Amino acid sequence: MKVAFVGLGVMGFPMAGHLTAKGHAVTVYNRNPARAQAWVAKHGNASAPTPKQACQGAEIAFLCVGDDADVRGVVTGADGMLAGVAKGAIIVDHTTASANVARELHKECAARGVGFIDAPVSGGQAGAENGQLTIMCGGTAADYTKAEPVMTSYAKACRRMGDSGAGQLTKMINQICIAGVVQGLAEGLAFGMKAGLNMDDVVAVISKGAAQSWQMENRAKTMCEGKFEFGFATDWMRKDLRLCLEEARRNGARLPVAALVDQFYAAVQKKGGGRWDTSSLMSLLND
Repeated sequence: MKVAFVGLGVMGFPMAGHLTAKGHAVTVYNRNPARAQAWVAKHGNASAPTPKQACQGAEIAFLCVGDDADVRGVVTGADGMLAGVAKGAIIVDHTTASANVARELHKECAARGVGFIDAPVSGGQAGAENGQLTIMCGGTAADYTKAEPVMTSYAKACRRMGDSGAGQLTKMINQICIAGVVQGLAEGLAFGMKAGLNMDDVVAVISKGAAQSWQMENRAKTMCEGKFEFGFATDWMRKDLRLCLEEARRNGARLPVAALVDQFYAAVQKKGGGRWDTSSLMSLLND
């Protein structure tokens, strides 16, 4: 297909590259033009000076930016994606944003005959680079059916979760679960270190039982070593937890652990660890 990709950060850059590898004709846009030029130098295809121009002629237009304001900024407006795509095209938003902005833009796109899918991803930078992301989607079944084969260019799993906003709500659940798991892992590892145990042996044993998790398999060793340079940043996690807590206030859900872990991440930020990965909760237990 002829597609566009807006936002070439640590996630978008490799995701757009996988589209090219699968044979799609890709035009990219990035706020920093040098980043777009670097992408074209690596992957070929083309860049454009505005989201509107990048999306002209695209059957599906993807974006992966920072937050709600960024999503609105690149989708709407005179030079936005919606101004560039033709009727019948689909905009797919891979940003982790609010369910409200997803529903808002779905309505705005529908009024112009354009589809909109909220499709946040899980798997981090490594998942994007290896084409092994999990994608949670909200939108109409017809739009999803058209977009899903293209999204599999960089996904190991992709599923429609419901109508507009359902993808973002599912991603919130993902982040709520991760927050509790990482804090529990950090406490357990710190406890074991204080007890003088060989933590390689401890992890080798408990990772074969009920305590096993992706976080344990991939982060336990580096957490014990005090290394936190391996993926999804604390700054991003705080943004995601803010979305979760705001949604919980709207729907009445109780998130006591997520709220507590959010405070712990705030403490990591105060230590200068905003760019450390989410396993940096461990740093608070070793002070």
